[in-house]
Amino acid sequence: MAKEKRLTQEEIEIRKIVIPKEGEVLGVIEQMVGGDRIKVKCDDGYTRICRIPGRLRKRVWLTEGDLVLVAPWKVQSNERGDVIFKYTATQANWLKRKGYVKTISIE
Repeated sequence: MAKEKRLTQEEIEIRKIVIPKEGEVLGVIEQMVGGDRIKVKCDDGYTRICRIPGRLRKRVWLTEGDLVLVAPWKVQSNERGDVIFKYTATQANWLKRKGYVKTISIE
C-alpha cells in the first residue's frame, strides 16, 4: 500500500484560503464600533464601517488587527461594507507574501 503524506496544519489552512474576487477588498479591523459593526481600514485606501452578518457573528471571533475580506455595498461603496471572511495568521502571512495585501500593515 502507498503511504499517504500527512498534511501539516499550515498546509491545511492555506488550502482553505479565500482569494479576493472582483468587487471584494482585504482590510484590517481598526475598531469595534458596536451593534455588530466594525471599522475596517481597507487595502483600496478607504476606511469602511462594516457589518458582521449573522452567519459569522456567533461562529467567528473578530478582534482588532485581524485581516478580513470585505464586500463593499453597491450604495455608499466607499463608506460601508459587509465582512465575508476572517483570515488566520498563517493565511494572512501567505496573502502578504503572495502580494495580495498591498497598502495595509498586518500585525
